[in-house]
Amino acid sequence: MNFFISDAMAQAQAPAGAPPQGGGYFTLVMLIVLFIAFYFLLIRPQAKRAKEHKAMIAALAKGDEVVTSGGTLGRITHVGDNFVTVEIADGVEIKVQRQAIQSILPKGTIKST
Repeated sequence: MNFFISDAMAQAQAPAGAPPQGGGYFTLVMLIVLFIAFYFLLIRPQAKRAKEHKAMIAALAKGDEVVTSGGTLGRITHVGDNFVTVEIADGVEIKVQRQAIQSILPKGTIKST
């Protein structure tokens, strides 16, 4: 007669000698399939992007036109081990970490903006 709480019903006991219900192999296989899906959908693409970014950072050279992760557009004037000096306007230079470089632009991009 209670509308908000459903009645609890007991399950019948399994017959003697019967295998347990809900086999463990199916659960194990589903867990493995889930891990493989995560690997191909999340882990592998992220590792690939990180590898490409690391190669791009290693290839930075003086004169490259770049965009930083903050959105600053400029031309590299000096390349150090950990920092890069970027000229963002005539006579205005900023130092940023190498990892802060988001992408390298084609030559002449700054002149067209």
